[in-house]
Amino acid sequence: MIWSGNFVVARAAYKQIPPISLAFYRWLTASIIILPFCFKKIIAEKTILQQNAAYLFCTALTGVSLFNTCIYIAGHYSPAINLALIGTTSSPIIAVVLARLFLKEQVSWLRVFGLAICISGILLLMGKGDLHAIIKFRFSAGDLWILLGAFFFAVYTVLVRKKPSRLSPLVFLCTVFSLGTLIMLPFFFIENHFSTPVTWDASLLLIIIYLGLGNSVIAYLCWNAAIARLGAARTALFGNLIPLFSSIEALALLREKITSVHLISAALVIAGLIMANFKTKSR
Repeated sequence: MIWSGNFVVARAAYKQIPPISLAFYRWLTASIIILPFCFKKIIAEKTILQQNAAYLFCTALTGVSLFNTCIYIAGHYSPAINLALIGTTSSPIIAVVLARLFLKEQVSWLRVFGLAICISGILLLMGKGDLHAIIKFRFSAGDLWILLGAFFFAVYTVLVRKKPSRLSPLVFLCTVFSLGTLIMLPFFFIENHFSTPVTWDASLLLIIIYLGLGNSVIAYLCWNAAIARLGAARTALFGNLIPLFSSIEALALLREKITSVHLISAALVIAGLIMANFKTKSR
């Protein structure tokens, strides 16, 4: 539920703050919040961090710097419902392909069939339920940005599976958050030089706190705790609720319209993802 608000915020705040600035302030806030809780552990695990510097840089670049910035740029062009449906459903598909190519993970026929259903749901949404529109479909700027963001998050997901076992989860998160913020710093200065100044008010400040504390620190910690208790596969299924929550929030807060096409495409995507996560019994 906390994560779902990210897409609503991306759409709601796009006139008030540029995308790179929104991403930068989000991760800066998250880094400041989480650092006091793991500072001693960072010093203790300094050698492990140095040995895996290149890996941590790539993880921060894809999962923090690029992924969320693409979402916030997409928010300038597409409604929040589309951001949630396209972003959270295309990323697992890309992740499965990348895991098969680079991690040599086995992909069952049931998973392929489930992913095919997901793709049909995404095509239905993009074509707005019209078969001719799907055939003649051209990606909008927002669609391309959110798909690019989904690709980066899929790369991040594959990288996380290779996380060094000796690196504690809290230190890993803090390092990735902080590195991602530093990577964005020069682009933050460039954007501020060419764009109009940010108009700060109480609502924008609350948005930044929500993104930094809730969307980053609390959501990631809850996610990791769920994985420890339920396992990665069962936990991943709950991520499919993000488009549902985002659609409800977009309807209530942004007055966006939810049509039958949105409902059918969401049902197809969720059904496909559940099917893709089923494990066939071994002989």
